[in-house]
Amino acid sequence: MGAAMRRIQAGNALTAFGIGFTVPFLYIYVAQVRDLGAATATCAFVAFALGALLALPLTGRIIDRRGPVPVVMGAAVAASVGAISLGLSTGVVPILLSALALGAGQAVMQPALATMIVWCSTPSTRTRAFALQFFMQNLGLGIGGLIGGQIVDVDRPGSFTLLFSIEAVMFLVLAGVIATVRMPHAPSIKDAVPKDPAQAGGGGWKRLLEHKAMVQLCVLGFVIFFACYGQFESGLAAFGTEAAGISPSTLGFALAANTGAIVVAQFVVLRLVEKRRRSRVIALVGVIWTGAWLIAGFSGLGHGSAMMAAAAFITTYALFGIGEAMLSPTLAPLVADLAPEGSIGQYNSAFALVKQMALALGPLGVPVGAGVPMLYIGIFVVVSLGIAWLALRLGKQLTPGQDNPSLVKVAPAQVSAPRAAVAEPVSA
Repeated sequence: MGAAMRRIQAGNALTAFGIGFTVPFLYIYVAQVRDLGAATATCAFVAFALGALLALPLTGRIIDRRGPVPVVMGAAVAASVGAISLGLSTGVVPILLSALALGAGQAVMQPALATMIVWCSTPSTRTRAFALQFFMQNLGLGIGGLIGGQIVDVDRPGSFTLLFSIEAVMFLVLAGVIATVRMPHAPSIKDAVPKDPAQAGGGGWKRLLEHKAMVQLCVLGFVIFFACYGQFESGLAAFGTEAAGISPSTLGFALAANTGAIVVAQFVVLRLVEKRRRSRVIALVGVIWTGAWLIAGFSGLGHGSAMMAAAAFITTYALFGIGEAMLSPTLAPLVADLAPEGSIGQYNSAFALVKQMALALGPLGVPVGAGVPMLYIGIFVVVSLGIAWLALRLGKQLTPGQDNPSLVKVAPAQVSAPRAAVAEPVSA
């Protein structure tokens, strides 16, 4: 791992550490500490998602024209301002505007950092680089949440202001670290910046939408994010507490089991999947998640003890974590390998936008999970099987090198080039 990649990964980990301080406590902060009620707290989450959805369509063009470094730095500053403002705000409008800025800043960082990783890696090293990024993110979030939980006190608003201040500082640390990164100066770096205006803006989106493999990957990604991340703290949590009788503390253990499974399994899983076809790895994730949803359904049947229900629910979250560990070295590198020269930022931003849309729609599962629990489980069993089917269908659109990057032979002279040996997209 080169110096640039080490700094990117370190900045990413520190940022996740800062975010972990506030993510679990945002609802409590708005609804209870600022005494603005559940409706305003829900609106804050909506504003957070809206900021991401407004910023991401423009992000790819800027990354491809200006490079990812200034984008990461600008997004980090915006997120820092949003975080500190949120910690100091007491009224509805300031909180919503702060959440909007924080959501936009965090969302823009994702494709920009992903593009930096692409530029500093080759197809043969990219899988491991993205796996490390995901590992560091989850470790940072877990440690941040653990420490933040020891600091917060609902009766002391200042404790929440401290958490948001720490988050704001971590964003500025990210900007400082990224400012020291020296991106590879290779001819292909210039090729990654579109010279033809038709390759940016509307033309870039038109070309992306005509790329059959990328469109199929975006559809697959939407289903994955909706069925997993979109349900963690919404529909699945509602199912657990309403149908399975899971206590809030058990839900906390389940989330910890998810993070623990990722941290423990990430590099074991990486060795198992990095030389295998990506489409089949994703299909296997769909099968594993099918099992996870079935186990979750068992926890809500009421045939066993409360301890058995809790164990089944925690197992569900752990299985989701194993699936996530398999996806982290698979999805993001595949997006990069599908992107043509000059559109890496565009493709990364499009995939990040798909993820945000899925997360924004995730809470639609809450009324079903709480009101018709077995129907909810049945729906997501079918959705998970759909993930496997969509993945195998996507595999037919990929070249052998895109589906299994271990087959790509990189010439020694190409190793330093950030876009070396990246296959051209399959024509529609």
